[in-house]
Amino acid sequence: MSGGKGSGMRSTAPALEARLGHRFSDRSLLERALSHPSALERGSVALNNQRFEFLGDRVLGLVIAEWLVRQFPAAEEGELAVRYNALVRKEACAAAAERIDLGRHLVLGPGEERAGGREKAAILADACEAVIAALYLDGGLDAARRFIEAEWSHLVLEPTRLRSDAKTALQEWTQGQGRGIPAYKEVGREGPDHAPVFTVRVEIAGAAPTSGSGSSKRQAEQAAAQTMLIREGIWNENE
Repeated sequence: MSGGKGSGMRSTAPALEARLGHRFSDRSLLERALSHPSALERGSVALNNQRFEFLGDRVLGLVIAEWLVRQFPAAEEGELAVRYNALVRKEACAAAAERIDLGRHLVLGPGEERAGGREKAAILADACEAVIAALYLDGGLDAARRFIEAEWSHLVLEPTRLRSDAKTALQEWTQGQGRGIPAYKEVGREGPDHAPVFTVRVEIAGAAPTSGSGSSKRQAEQAAAQTMLIREGIWNENE
């Protein structure tokens, strides 16, 4: 689904609705949630997903806060706050968007399409929050909660997963060591256009490079960074 609307939305909506666990009564809500400002003339506030992003962020926060209070009845407020911050951050939203292949359904302008907008973490995270808002507006809090609990359950129930994403962790470590910023380079792409596999290499000062693969460049970069962190002893492989 690229810049166009209408027929593209009708053809892809059932597959996306299945991943979201909700059939929309008003699919225009889902269409708006997927509409990046770049796709609309003059970035019309009335039609793009930015207002939905604002609402979805608040719905996500409410669901996560309520969930943590139920899940950890003996936890102090400080522990709940740490868990909450990890679960509502943009990285968690972008990861959820990747798991449901949300990028494939986005409506982007030609320029953003050429710039790889479907794989940009910030765009994916914003769209995920907008979709949560669409679920809330169409099906109420229960519809939003079902999606959030399905996509965030592994993070809530496995506290070892609440660490920084690999790219962030690697950059924090290299800068703390005075070794600059990691450099990522795509070194391979295989498979058909609808199911590509990217390979990316990451290089840091004073160490041999490592590589990783994934269905998007971002996933491949994360895999390469994680391999580096494990090899250098920064992360435990079993975490």
